[in-house]
Amino acid sequence: MKIFFLFTFLTFLLSAFEQVAAYAHYDKILTHSRIRARDQGPNVCALQQVMGTKKKYFSTCRNWYQQAICGKKATVLYECCPGYMKMEGMRGCPAVAPIDHVYGTLGIVGATSTQQYSDISKLREEIEGRGSFTFFAPSNEAWDQLDSEIHRNLVDNVNIELYNALHHHMLNKRMLTKDLKNGMTLVSMYNGQKLLINHYPNGVVTVNCARIIYGNQIATNGVVHVVDRVLTAVGNTIQDFIEAEDDLSSFRAPAITSGVMDILGRPGHYTLFAPTNEAFERLPRGVLERIMGDKVASEALVKFHILNTLQCSEAITGGAVYETLEGNTVEVGCDGESLTVNGVKMVKRKDIVTSNGIIHLIDQVLIPDSAKQVIELGGAQQTTFTDLVAQLGLTSSLRPEGQYTLLAPLNGAFSDDTLRLDQRLLKTILQNHIIKVKVGLNELYNGQELETIGGKLLRVFVYRTAVCIENSCMVRGSKEGRNGFIHILRQIINPAEKTLHEMLRNDKRFSIFLSLVKAADLDDVLSWPGQWTLFVPTNDAFKGLTDDDKDILIRDKNALRNILLYHLTQGVFIGSGFEPGVTNILKTIQGGKLYLKTVNDTLLVNELKSRESDLMATNGVIHVIDKLLYPAELPVGNDQLLTILKKLIKYIQIKFVRDSTFKEIPLTFYSPEIKYTRITAGDPDNEEKLKKIFEEEAPVRRAQPTRRTQGGAARRRTRLDHS
Repeated sequence: MKIFFLFTFLTFLLSAFEQVAAYAHYDKILTHSRIRARDQGPNVCALQQVMGTKKKYFSTCRNWYQQAICGKKATVLYECCPGYMKMEGMRGCPAVAPIDHVYGTLGIVGATSTQQYSDISKLREEIEGRGSFTFFAPSNEAWDQLDSEIHRNLVDNVNIELYNALHHHMLNKRMLTKDLKNGMTLVSMYNGQKLLINHYPNGVVTVNCARIIYGNQIATNGVVHVVDRVLTAVGNTIQDFIEAEDDLSSFRAPAITSGVMDILGRPGHYTLFAPTNEAFERLPRGVLERIMGDKVASEALVKFHILNTLQCSEAITGGAVYETLEGNTVEVGCDGESLTVNGVKMVKRKDIVTSNGIIHLIDQVLIPDSAKQVIELGGAQQTTFTDLVAQLGLTSSLRPEGQYTLLAPLNGAFSDDTLRLDQRLLKTILQNHIIKVKVGLNELYNGQELETIGGKLLRVFVYRTAVCIENSCMVRGSKEGRNGFIHILRQIINPAEKTLHEMLRNDKRFSIFLSLVKAADLDDVLSWPGQWTLFVPTNDAFKGLTDDDKDILIRDKNALRNILLYHLTQGVFIGSGFEPGVTNILKTIQGGKLYLKTVNDTLLVNELKSRESDLMATNGVIHVIDKLLYPAELPVGNDQLLTILKKLIKYIQIKFVRDSTFKEIPLTFYSPEIKYTRITAGDPDNEEKLKKIFEEEAPVRRAQPTRRTQGGAARRRTRLDHS
C-alpha cells in the first residue's frame, strides 16, 4: 500500500512539474540567457538585438547560434536581468532593484510615458494604493508608434478615454509570466474586456499579440510587465470581422458557401491568413472560376488559410511549419519586420485580434494542392514535363472530373536529343507518363502494373528505400491534387518492348554471350515471361577466347551453365533502386552470391562497374558489364578450363581443386506451366468448359503473378481449334 501511495504521489508530482514547465518557457529562456552571460558577472543576461532596430530578445539556442533573428543579423547585448541593477565599481548586476508600488515601478522599468499618463489620468492614486495588480505597461516606444489620431484622442480626454485605456492594460490580481498560460483568456479592469495570453515555446509571451519585453518586475502591490505596443481592444469573432470588412468580400463568399464561416464564429484559437480582394483579382480567371464552382476545392482553399493555433507576429522569430485546417502545412516565418508565408512576403497587416484568434491580411491567395488540378501540381523542377504536356495538347486529356497519375521526370532528364524528337514520338513518350487512374504512393506495390493513356503497361518495383516505375525511380515530392497524383521521377520512363532474349539477339555487343546461352540450352529461360535480372558481358569480356576455347566451354555443359547462371538472379533489380553506398547481396540461379551497390550513380557488380544499366525487358532487366563474372568460392578441377578462365578473368584468383566438378543445374528452377483448354467448334461441352475457365483462378507459372491497376488480372491461355 505504501509503495502504491508513493508511486501515485510521484506521478502527481511529475505531472505537476511538467505542467509548470510547459508554461514557464519565458523563465527557461531567461535562465539560458543568464548562463550565456555568466562571464560578465552576477545577474547579467545576454540578449540579441536585431541590427538596425531596437528590438531585443532573450534568445532561443537556435537564434543564438545562427546569430540572427528573422533572417537579420543580431548583435549580442549584456544587460541586468529583470529585477537587478548595477553598482558602481562592481562587476555584473549585484544589487536588487528597489521594490516600490506599481506607479513607482513603472519608472524603475523605464516605462515613463505610461507612468506620466497614469498621473494625468488620475490612475496614479489607485496604483499607489492597496491591492494586487498586474500592469502590462507599454514601453515609451510603444506610445510613440501608436496611431497619431488614436494617441491624440486619448491625450485629449485623459479622464475617460486614457483612464479606460490604461485600465484595459491591467488585471485585478498579480500574475507572473509563469502564471500566464498559453491560450488563457483574462479579464481586464476595463469593462470586462478580454486579454488573450499566448506563451510560446521560444519564450515569447504575448498579451493581445503585444510582446512582453521586460517581465516580472515585482511591486509591493502587484507586478509590472513591459510590452512592446499599446494593447488594442479584442473584437468579436473572426467571422464578425470577415462579415464587416469590405476588402474581404472575395474571401467571404467561398467561406460562406463551404460552411467554414461557421467554424470561424465558434470559440477557438485560430490564425487566419485572409487574402484581400486584390489577392483574388491576381488569380487567373479560369483557375478562380473552377475553384469557386467546386465546393470541395473551395472548402479546401478556405481551410488552407486557417491554422488551429494562434500565431502572433511578435512570436515568430524564425521559420516554422504549421498544419492548416485543410490538413496540409504552411511555413510561417519572418524577414526583418515582415511576416512570410511559404517564404514569400505577403502580409499587409498583422495581428488583428479577435475573441477567437488572430487575423493577418495577405495579398496573395494560398492554393492548396488538394484544390489544384493534377497538371498544376508540377513544381519548378518539373516545368519541362508540364510545358510539354501543354504544348503537345495532352492537357485536354486530363479532364477535371477524371482521375489520373502523372509520372513527371525532373527537368534534367530531358536531353537536347529528346527534345528534338519528332512531336508525334515525343507525345507518345509523354503519354507513357500519364496513368489512367489515381494512384497514391502508399497504394503502389511490387509487381503492380499501371496502364497509361497510351495503352502501355508499366511495372512497379518496390525496394527498401525506393519505388521505381520501369527504369525510373521516384524522388521525394509526390503530391495529391483534386483529380490525381503527381510523382517525381529521376529519368524518362522507357517501357519494355522486347524479352531479354530478343534484346540480346538484336544487339551485336552480346553475340558471344548469346551463343553460349544457346549452347547451354538457356534460350527459353530468357524468352518466357518472368522477372529476372541479367548481368550481360559484352564481347569485350571474351577477348582472347579462341574457337577451340569456346568448344571446350560448350562441351562441359555443367560448367557453362554454372558460369552463365551466375549472371542471372530472380527478381527485377533496378540500379537506381539500391540505397547508395550500401552493399546488396543477391543470390544467383547458380547458387552463388552477387554483391551490388551504387556509387556516384554507377552500379557496381562484385566491384566491377556496369557500363550501362537498367535496360528494361518485358521479362526483366539487363545491366551491361565488360567482364565475365565468376563466383570466387567455386573451384575449377580441369586444367584446360582453368587456363581459359584465367584468360578472361583477371580481377579475382580462381581456385583450382583437381578433379572437382561442377554441379548439375536442371532447368526445373524455371518451368512455365501453361494450361491449354481445347475448344472445338461445334462441341456441345464448350459452354461448360468456358464457364470452368472463367470460374477458376487464372493459372500461371510458379513465379508470383503480376497484378494490374487497370484492365484486370493475368489470363489463362486458351487455344481455339476448328475441326
